[in-house]
Amino acid sequence: MTIKHNWTREEILEIYNKPFMELLYDAATVHRIHHDPNTVQVSTLLSIKTGGCPEDCGYCPQAARYHTNIEGNDLMSVNQVKAQALRAKASGSSRVCMGAAWRNVKDGQEFDQVLEMVRTINKLEMEVCCTLGMITENQAQRLAEAGLYAYNHNLDSSEEYYKEVISTRGYQDRLDTIGNVRKTNVTVCSGGIIGMGEKIEDRAGMLVALSTLDPQPESVPINALVPVEGTPLEEQQPVSIWEMVRMVATTRIVMPETQVRLSAGRTQMSREGQAMCFFAGANSIFAGDKLLTTPNPDVNEDMEMFRELGLNPQKAFEKKAQPESVEAQDSKFQNLGEKPKWSRPGHTIQKNLEAQEKGRSRT
Repeated sequence: MTIKHNWTREEILEIYNKPFMELLYDAATVHRIHHDPNTVQVSTLLSIKTGGCPEDCGYCPQAARYHTNIEGNDLMSVNQVKAQALRAKASGSSRVCMGAAWRNVKDGQEFDQVLEMVRTINKLEMEVCCTLGMITENQAQRLAEAGLYAYNHNLDSSEEYYKEVISTRGYQDRLDTIGNVRKTNVTVCSGGIIGMGEKIEDRAGMLVALSTLDPQPESVPINALVPVEGTPLEEQQPVSIWEMVRMVATTRIVMPETQVRLSAGRTQMSREGQAMCFFAGANSIFAGDKLLTTPNPDVNEDMEMFRELGLNPQKAFEKKAQPESVEAQDSKFQNLGEKPKWSRPGHTIQKNLEAQEKGRSRT
């Protein structure tokens, strides 16, 4: 089966809106052609720097402008991260994804510390993923040299609806960051969130943006919004399991070789619902009791579910060989002290302003 890179919104909507059983069958068929249906990749998401983010993403409790009672922390030490990674490996995870609440990477001591974290985890023979905001080509090269396996930078939604959720950065910056990662040997992880008030057309639009990338992302997280008190989207109703299964199935058909990850929102799903998602083509999850700042099923619950369903955790580096870590002193790519001008669209999103004002009144 050849990979199609010219999907249209209309074609994707036609898939998404198929009769449910037909959609499920088609997605499961595609899944079995490209993947072992009984193997699921398990990642652990670790917040290495929490809270205080300057962005205004309407879904995010880490935005400094919203009052969400998130307990912030400075950048973790390399030893703290290593200890967490060892725990994750012992519980069955093959990948550690480190997230920092930054708008973009800034050259300097903190980024050097993150690079050392990457080297340390890679030497534990685990896949290392980072999500640090926008990055330049040189920063992507430095991460690759350190041994980074994947870089996560979600598109969040369609380009049209993105403007309804975020005003402090532009959609093209997301694509440019993915482009910078593609200039290295690091794999791309990029997906989005459903349940933010978007239309089905916007979900299709996001899949158009992802599937027309060449190559397509190696990993696509599908998140269901977890409404957090204090954020502009705190009153959004959770998406139904049927919507989640449809989104997973459509993603599987449109991006056959990609690993589709069940991400935020799994605490609202029954085991039966998750089983349908796996049948429809999901073959990756985040394990652990927290995703950055939102709840997630306990890893022991997940392993019990795996036993019930006959699923096996995927081994590290099964899809791509382990990268070599180059030590800092041997690096060809140095700190350039870059100060890139990432865009600030600056339009107004009323519900974001209202949440900000509401937060001020609570303090």
